[in-house]
Amino acid sequence: MLQMLKRRIDEMRTIKTLCTAAERHANADGAREPGLEHFLLAALDLPDGTARRAFARAGADPDGFRSAVARQYADALAGIGIAPDAAAAVPSMPVAPASGPYRAKTQVESLMRTLAAREEKRAGAGLLGAHVVAAIAAERHGVAARALARMGLDEDALERAALAEADAAAGARA
Repeated sequence: MLQMLKRRIDEMRTIKTLCTAAERHANADGAREPGLEHFLLAALDLPDGTARRAFARAGADPDGFRSAVARQYADALAGIGIAPDAAAAVPSMPVAPASGPYRAKTQVESLMRTLAAREEKRAGAGLLGAHVVAAIAAERHGVAARALARMGLDEDALERAALAEADAAAGARA
C-alpha cells in the first residue's frame, strides 16, 4: 500500500514536470497553450532518459524532433502562401506563462486519458518519458505526428520502441 502511494506521488510529480516543461516549450515557440509536440519535447527532457532512448531504439535522433517541428510549421506557412524567407524574417515571440488554471490544446486531454488508462500496465515502473512517447506516437494527426513523419519515423515502430524501452526500464528497477 505504501509502495502504491509512493508511486502515485512520483507519477503526479512527473506529470507536473511534463506540464511545466511543455508550457515552457510552447511559450518559447510563441504559443500560449502546449500541444502534443511540446509534451514530446518535455518527455525528451525528463531525467529518466527513456524518451531519448526510445527515439534511438527506433533509429532516430531525439534532438532532431525540435527542428522537425519547426520545419513542419514552415511547411504549413508555405502551404498558405507565406514564403520561408518571409516567415524567417519574423522572429518567434515568446509569450509569458499563463496565470490561473493550466490550459493546453485539446489533444493533451486525450494524452492524459491515454496515460491514465495505461497506468495498470506500468506495474512498478511508474510514469516514464517512454510512456509519453508511446502515447503520442499512437496519435495520427497534428503537429507532433507530422513532425515525426517529417523525420521519417514510422509511428508504430516508435510506439513499439518506446514500450520496449519502458519495459526495459521497469525490469532494471525491479
